[in-house]
Amino acid sequence: MQDKKSFDFVRFIKSQMLLVAGIVIFLIFGMIEHSFFTQSNIVNIFRQIAVIAVMGAGMTYAIIGGNFDLSVGSLLSLCGSVVIMTTNKMGPVAAIVVTLLVGCVSGIVTGYICGYLHLNSMVATLGMMNVLQALTLLYSGGNFVSLDNPDVWLVNAGQGNIGIIPISVVIMIIFCVIYGIVLTRTVYGHNVKAVGTNPMTCKYSGINDNWVVMTTFIMSGLATGVAAILLATRGGGAQPTMGLGYEFDVITAVILGGADLAGGEGSIYRTFVGALVIGIMKTGFVILGMSVYYQYIAECIIILIAVFLDLRAKGTVRKS
Repeated sequence: MQDKKSFDFVRFIKSQMLLVAGIVIFLIFGMIEHSFFTQSNIVNIFRQIAVIAVMGAGMTYAIIGGNFDLSVGSLLSLCGSVVIMTTNKMGPVAAIVVTLLVGCVSGIVTGYICGYLHLNSMVATLGMMNVLQALTLLYSGGNFVSLDNPDVWLVNAGQGNIGIIPISVVIMIIFCVIYGIVLTRTVYGHNVKAVGTNPMTCKYSGINDNWVVMTTFIMSGLATGVAAILLATRGGGAQPTMGLGYEFDVITAVILGGADLAGGEGSIYRTFVGALVIGIMKTGFVILGMSVYYQYIAECIIILIAVFLDLRAKGTVRKS
């Protein structure tokens, strides 16, 4: 009986290696700089990862469905400008609705191109990335946009707290839980995994794989719209390039979470843990005074190692 319990414990630890790695990294940074253990720093880490985790939840759907969405960074910039400028003109309620619609429409366009026209998702979303960035510059005039009324209630989404817990963290948790339930507890979620695993088999099973692929991009676009609201309201404004580089962080979080690059496998929970690990590293790098250029190098190395380990675990690494 004891051997069985020991085996179960070991298996559990192996299944949670990413979380264990995050805790180890956290402890290392804390031993180097004791301020890393403070309550304010821990709260700040969770506030910082809210945007990446929410976008990562949407990206998880796209990757499980067998695709990538490289346009999320530019879409984040566009939605950020939209939520600020629409709030100034029409109020916060209209701003929320319009921003989420913009995210969904972008997902529909990209999803139609990839799902129904069968264009390679990396090529299609790379093109959409440029289109969305151009639209952002045209819409904002290339200028920083800020709220006319900095006290409007919508800023609580990015700046407010419930006790010591940021409202953005509460929104992140609720959003990730909903996306997780849809992915694991609904027929649609199982269809997404099935399409990512073997789209041809899905056709013969009566699953509309074209529609499923399109909806995964809609899920990604909706998530990016929510993330844009959190990011723009946190600073009370939006730069037309504020989403630059976020697509890399988001994809890194999903890959660190163990999502299969070929599709069919992934987890919202593990994506959240991946985002948390990224948040811990980024905060640690800043506290240690590491140059942002070296941070990019460190993140690149981490994602390459994660991809290599993922391929090796699946036995697809070519041996010389």
